Amino acid sequence: MNEETRPITKAASTPALSESEKNVIIGGVLLSMLLAALDQTIVAPAMPTIGKALGHADYLPWVVTGYLLTATAMAPLYGKISDVHGRRPTIFAAIIIFLVGSLVSALAPNMLVLIIGRAIQGLGGGGLFALSQTVIGDLVPPRERARYAAWISGTWAVASIAGPLLGGTFAEHFHWSLIFWINLPLGLVALAIISNPLKKLPVAARKHRIDVAGAALLIAATAILLLALNWGGSHYSWLSSTIIGLLGVSAVLWAMFGLRLRRAVEPLISLEVLGNPVVRYGTLSMFTAQAANVGLSVYLPVYMQSFHGLTAGGSGVAMLGLLLGAVVGATVSGRTIPRVKRYKMIAVAGALFSLICLTVLASLAGRSSLLVLEVLTIGAGFGTGLTFPVATISVQNAVDQAHLGVATGVLTFLRSLGGALGVAALGAIALGNGLPLGGESLQVASTAVGSAMPFAYIFLACAAAMALSLLVLYLMPEKPLRGRSENDIPAAIE
Repeated sequence: MNEETRPITKAASTPALSESEKNVIIGGVLLSMLLAALDQTIVAPAMPTIGKALGHADYLPWVVTGYLLTATAMAPLYGKISDVHGRRPTIFAAIIIFLVGSLVSALAPNMLVLIIGRAIQGLGGGGLFALSQTVIGDLVPPRERARYAAWISGTWAVASIAGPLLGGTFAEHFHWSLIFWINLPLGLVALAIISNPLKKLPVAARKHRIDVAGAALLIAATAILLLALNWGGSHYSWLSSTIIGLLGVSAVLWAMFGLRLRRAVEPLISLEVLGNPVVRYGTLSMFTAQAANVGLSVYLPVYMQSFHGLTAGGSGVAMLGLLLGAVVGATVSGRTIPRVKRYKMIAVAGALFSLICLTVLASLAGRSSLLVLEVLTIGAGFGTGLTFPVATISVQNAVDQAHLGVATGVLTFLRSLGGALGVAALGAIALGNGLPLGGESLQVASTAVGSAMPFAYIFLACAAAMALSLLVLYLMPEKPLRGRSENDIPAAIE
């Protein structure tokens, strides 16, 4: 073994954590994850008010895009940093950067400063997503980790529901800056909760070097790709020179990043991790499932308002079926995984069930009742919820402790990228069929939509993404889950 990557055994002397301390840490990191998740949903309802207050409303999309670009691009880098320097200082840095961004955003005197503040928030928020799951992976062996999947799904569900409600309420009845001020006490509470227990967190300390050049290439390639996906079809035509140029530059940077991974002495993402078939198929399944899930959540309210006469608020309530279905699915999956040997079949069955629900939804797009629609969306959410815990645990179970942060960071990165790509792809379908972009109009109920076919195409595209997820889950090798006393990674079950 190379001297630079030989493990240092001092972590073995770390004092053991009690179950109560583990629960405190998990509660603290989930609170930090809630902060980052809220900031993806809380801003949208307040954007008109922010535009009136700060001016330059034509730059409002950057308030969302700035956060998305930096949060997505930074996720895999945080995983590597935490593997090098430990979880506690890395998650502390992520929370502090996030809070600094929140402070800059709350005090912003103009739109430019607000966009800069949101980008700083994303620099920290991207780490909170990846590190929360990594810390849970440190504390709980894979065989028992599944039961925490419902907590993670519940955190996302709370953010999806509470974010728009809080954002709208603060902007309408108080001041828009409260959507950023609220992060400060919550973030400080999270720091106080996890500070002492995290000192006892065992870390497989290793002598590493951060590949700065590789990190710069990854961040630039991701940011430019997301920029093209965000602008394509809305600000510029997909075939415009601007979008084609951005995609071309991104492709070149991705090629350079791939070359860097092969040539670097210690690459940002270990080739051992990338070459692992469980990691490869598990992350791809998360990528495609998230593309379907996020895309559906964006365009389902438009469909509900157009064809079922719901108001914007009513469609938001109706969306609870999709969210709660995902939480219930994750809960069932988490409770079932430790009790069965062929746990991968849970995810395969979930992807198949979601695929069936989405296909039926597409076939009934113009003639389904609201009750049938709700049942189908609950079913689609439930099926997708079954897959996420299996994919996460399979990836974490497939790598050793020293690579846990990197593997989880890659998983989080592809999950976020899948959501962005899904929204962009469905946006192209919507624009090509004369529909408003998802979230573009709050008065969609009054928009004349002559045919349900555009929505049928959108639902079919979501079904196609779930079909791909089903395929890669089926191809993914299945390894027995390690328990508390098992340190070695067992061979794959082919």
